[in-house]
Amino acid sequence: MMRIPFELAETVAVVVDEGTLDAAARRLHITPSAVSQRIKALEEQLGRVVLVRSKPARPTEAGAAIVRLARQAALLEHDVISALGADSGEASRTTIPLAVNADSLATWFLPPLARLSERHPVVFEVHRDDQDFTAGLLESGTVMGAVTSRATPVAGCRASTLGAMRYEAVATPAFVARWFGDGLDAESLGRAPVLDFDRRDDLQTRWLRDSGADPARPPRHYVPASNDFATAVQLGLGWALLPTFQSDEPLARGELVAVGGDPVDVPLYWQQWNLRSELLDAVADEIVAEGRRVLAPVDVISRR
Repeated sequence: MMRIPFELAETVAVVVDEGTLDAAARRLHITPSAVSQRIKALEEQLGRVVLVRSKPARPTEAGAAIVRLARQAALLEHDVISALGADSGEASRTTIPLAVNADSLATWFLPPLARLSERHPVVFEVHRDDQDFTAGLLESGTVMGAVTSRATPVAGCRASTLGAMRYEAVATPAFVARWFGDGLDAESLGRAPVLDFDRRDDLQTRWLRDSGADPARPPRHYVPASNDFATAVQLGLGWALLPTFQSDEPLARGELVAVGGDPVDVPLYWQQWNLRSELLDAVADEIVAEGRRVLAPVDVISRR
């Protein structure tokens, strides 16, 4: 039976985390040559390449499985050390990589992590991506848990409902007066500048299509940071769909007004590795409880 030495699997994971062999060597307190030798030894043992030696280094399909193994082993080791009462402070601190969409990160996701860090010897490595793509980071072994729009569990994972994030089309009063002064219709929507987070952000495109407008017509700005995106709307750069977390107060102060049309509700789910770990379960409990506290119930709000 083939056995994979933990030291070799851990080395692959560190190279993937750090991006280069030199950086991994510094973290592992060994030489870059020793890192290379460990990778080579594992590849010879498996008969497969585990790393693409690019910048940054990235795992092959076999390498992703090894990274997942290393992360699971480290998590279980942490649980055992804690159970034995052998906790030695900083030496026992473990890293939990998580993935989350930008709007959740900017609004409700960080408070539960802060509470967790007060109670557990853990640090978090947060990966930001669109909610439609975070599940891929679970599949690759890059993260242990993710906020995602995908309800069906990723292979080897389990899923819990968080709630729905509501988005409404808003703009400044001056912007609405300039571009929609004669009414909101396909023609005015085709002329008015719109804001997108990035080229994978399809919320505004969906809303335009549902409103009977051609999504290809309006000029588009791209602002790839959630808080800066909201600021761009408040500065009158364009109209956009903002989470109600970000738009409620400016709307109440009259700094923004509703453009019109239907809101867009995006159900969110928490997915994590299906691994029995006290620490990972504590992370899930805190995040799921927060999501269900601040987001709308999915059984009340459906995706439009």
